[in-house]
Amino acid sequence: MTTETTGAAGPAGAAEKAGSGAPAGTARGPAAVLVVQHEEEAGAGLVGERLVRAGLRLDVVRAWVGEALPGDLGGHAGLLVLGGSVNCEDDEAAPWLPGVRALVREAVTEGVPLLGICLGGQIVAHALGGSVTTRPQGPELGAVPLRRLPAATDDPVLGGVPDGALAAQWHWDDVDRLPPGAVPLLTGDDCRHQAFRVGSACWAVQFHPEAGGTTVAGWAAEDGERLRESGTDPAALVASVRDAEPELRAVWSAVAEAWGVQVHARADQRR
Repeated sequence: MTTETTGAAGPAGAAEKAGSGAPAGTARGPAAVLVVQHEEEAGAGLVGERLVRAGLRLDVVRAWVGEALPGDLGGHAGLLVLGGSVNCEDDEAAPWLPGVRALVREAVTEGVPLLGICLGGQIVAHALGGSVTTRPQGPELGAVPLRRLPAATDDPVLGGVPDGALAAQWHWDDVDRLPPGAVPLLTGDDCRHQAFRVGSACWAVQFHPEAGGTTVAGWAAEDGERLRESGTDPAALVASVRDAEPELRAVWSAVAEAWGVQVHARADQRR
């Protein structure tokens, strides 16, 4: 596990140093967020940068290299589950997934603020009784507009997202059935469940609020051959995200900061 605190290096815009293991919300250090990262090119990005700027400590578990998840969330005031290319049910390819699902269920039960991004959002849905499927129409990619749903109005994290806001998309699977009791918050023309909330402190999104043009360019380079074989121009997808980057940064930075407020509030409850 590494801990991200201050600075400007790394995928989250923060320097990495050895994890302190200090309990969240104590005088020994800032409130801590457990970050589950599934692969090298899918870090916390803009979201992580904003959380660090908000005074939070990021304890990053690089699960794909064998770093172990904690057994519970006792030392953390928030849980951030990032994206990745693995299917959310493929425990053979990603043997850490059962542990992530257990942490998701603990977060929802205990009211620990949780944010699941893309694969992370799919893990949330699957862990809580929803379902995820491969998109029959093919992947959703590039900068795509979202639409607000009525419940977004009073939501403390996504309530400020304007109707029509652009979001970076890069997914071949999506949630086809929400978990019981889930509240849909954002939708889109080609993906019904773009964002939802479960309980009082769990948010899941299908898009990538952490990603800008550079991140998407890396994904396009990795997936370029199969995209071109399907008649899709990877360069055009990257350009759509680069062109939208000022808006992406403004909208999703505010969302990351709003989620950080929830984490700070949770840490304060533990003091």
